[in-house]
Amino acid sequence: MSEFAPVPLDTDNPPKIATAAASRSAAKWFNYGTLVAVLIPLPLAIFWTGMSMLIYALNKHHPNPKVGYYTQLAAYRFYGVAGTAVAVAVFFPPKIIFYLVIWAIAAVILVPWTIYDLYRINHDTWIDCVVAPHEPFNDE
Repeated sequence: MSEFAPVPLDTDNPPKIATAAASRSAAKWFNYGTLVAVLIPLPLAIFWTGMSMLIYALNKHHPNPKVGYYTQLAAYRFYGVAGTAVAVAVFFPPKIIFYLVIWAIAAVILVPWTIYDLYRINHDTWIDCVVAPHEPFNDE
């Protein structure tokens, strides 16, 4: 038997609320980062590729499932276009015009889709979510 007295969980760790406004803004993060990275490609596109992985990891498992859904859609778009651009650019000769063309194609694909996704996020119905408190293991 343990020497510590059991503590009721409901008084120790009350549930928290993820507000609708916070969920909506979290769903927009990946899209805003993609827009900035596409519009100012050097050096922000390189930094955004790394930072986007953190944003994806933080938002994919958000208490509100819509945040994960919108983040996943934005990530599929960005990583698909970035991966294709890298795979194609490997075979380019060392001339800047080829890289400008691939950047313009990426911008034509990503910018309208990202703006439309932001429009969808803003016009979606968002509700507050209860974040379940962490329940410790019972070692009895």
